[in-house]
Amino acid sequence: MRKNKFIYAFGAAALLFMNTACQDFFTEKPDSYLDQESALEGPKAINHANMLVLGIYDVLAKQEHYGQYEMAMPTSDDMYFIKGTNSDDSRRDISHYTIRTTNTWIKYMWQYKYQGIDRANATITAIEAMEAFKNESDPDNKTLRGYVSEAKFLRAFLAFDLIKYWGDVPFKTEASDDYQGAYQPRKDRELIYDQIIDDLNYAKENLDWATASSSPERITQGAARALLMRVYLQRAGYSLGVLKNTGKLTIPSDDTRKTYFNAVIKEWEAFQQGGYHNFYDGGYKELFKSFSAGTLNSKESLWEIAFFTVSGDKEDAGTWGTYIGQRVDASSGVSSTEVMGRANAFFQVVPAWYDFYEDQDARRDVAISTTFYYWNKVKKEHTEAPYYKYKMTSGVEDQDANGDLIPTKNPPVVNRANYTPGKWRREWMPIGYKDPNNVDVNYCVLRYADVVLMAAEAYNETGNTGEAWNLLNEVRRRAGATEINSSNYAEFYKAPKVYDLVAEDGSMIIDDSNEAGKFRTALYWERGLELAFEGQRKYDLIRWGILDKVLKVFGKQDTDHNTAKADAYPAYKNFVSGQHELFPIPLEELQINNKITDQNPGYTR
Repeated sequence: MRKNKFIYAFGAAALLFMNTACQDFFTEKPDSYLDQESALEGPKAINHANMLVLGIYDVLAKQEHYGQYEMAMPTSDDMYFIKGTNSDDSRRDISHYTIRTTNTWIKYMWQYKYQGIDRANATITAIEAMEAFKNESDPDNKTLRGYVSEAKFLRAFLAFDLIKYWGDVPFKTEASDDYQGAYQPRKDRELIYDQIIDDLNYAKENLDWATASSSPERITQGAARALLMRVYLQRAGYSLGVLKNTGKLTIPSDDTRKTYFNAVIKEWEAFQQGGYHNFYDGGYKELFKSFSAGTLNSKESLWEIAFFTVSGDKEDAGTWGTYIGQRVDASSGVSSTEVMGRANAFFQVVPAWYDFYEDQDARRDVAISTTFYYWNKVKKEHTEAPYYKYKMTSGVEDQDANGDLIPTKNPPVVNRANYTPGKWRREWMPIGYKDPNNVDVNYCVLRYADVVLMAAEAYNETGNTGEAWNLLNEVRRRAGATEINSSNYAEFYKAPKVYDLVAEDGSMIIDDSNEAGKFRTALYWERGLELAFEGQRKYDLIRWGILDKVLKVFGKQDTDHNTAKADAYPAYKNFVSGQHELFPIPLEELQINNKITDQNPGYTR
């Protein structure tokens, strides 16, 4: 199935929306502007409504949003980080917890979230005003309700990002039509959560389940239910208070948390009744090869943000597999149609995780790349090589007369510090490239394996740990890993197989003295092993209230990166609990919007 990303770009160009307060689009309408009121009348109204929705998707599909900048937001967790320790006021400062209010990437994130929400608000208002939407007997009514559902899902998704990144934030459900209307004070995140849940409930009730012919680039019922599960779990966990409890991590009451966990189980039961979504038929490796190859499948992939450009230009292309992924050196002296493009591999793995997988676990050699491709100057081709310590001149590996790399020692010494995330790879993309960096690889936001693990967590937290183990083992069986329960728990989740999760004061980071605690520890490891580098790990650790503690466990033991001469993985030293669970509100926004009167804890205004 071919991608339809090019339709998104067309939809955004044809229907221009009002933008946020930070963007000066209010003064005049460009030539390409199509007035929404007139567009949603007449025989082409249904198509124009669709284009409005596609314009919201298009906000996500920008390199300054999910195409590249979002890659930095979930780092550093206990699994990976961005290499390089110099301050850059962008990706490295985010990853190393040295971020300032002037960070340029954070500014773009803030702007794109609000631009998308504003487009969603305008779309919902416009479509709900259509006569066909108001008339349930109209043949277009179901289609229009589906479009509103997609718009509400995307509004919820972006609002959820805002809460995770900034806590209490400005939020409204009406489109901005002037500068003053765009400015809002911060709103209690619990009220925003209520709106997110309302939006997702509407979406799940008005969208169909996916089928084999569905594209995961458009929202279906499964995506709405999966995001709802993720929202409930995040809401049930720890978060950093701003308006009410400045600088303190708080957690809801036990009764409230149980309500959220039961809601997760209810959504899981709907997945079982829906019957279509399941693990990818081809296995774990083939699933991720399909993402890089551009193959669409809606069975395990519940929703993907689509990237596509005809010529490889930056605007609607992503960098999945080039900026995050296996390293590939640039080619020379050959046509771009004959070889892979380059991959800069800015992200590096905490290499101990490679050892935590079992040898037969299919996830290990997919998630973590221990090899790279260099350009063989003699053979004029890309050649795969292990990450050894090689002789180097001017930072580039030396080659012998055959084009082979020259190890510094015999036998070669493995350089684990260069391991990279491997779930997106140039070698799995079609040969040839339109641009050395920009690619058409989608980013999968929600997939079925995550749904299974979310359900397992909810069952454990409501007293059904037996079912929780069953579900966790469904994920492990697909990967070819050994099934686990409390009887063999210590063999897989205690040293020497993994790190013992012990805090600096000697206490257990996760109390595993009972069955539920053992499962929580197992889930800590399994969500890492299964969902590595997919963007959820950091926010799992925050909602579990343990990010600062596990950063110290891993940072202090990562001698591959942290040595007497270098501190390449410095997050464990820089992270401040009560501050770095949230990002700073961009300084530019504080200067423009006088209704935001305070900065997030720990950051200067």
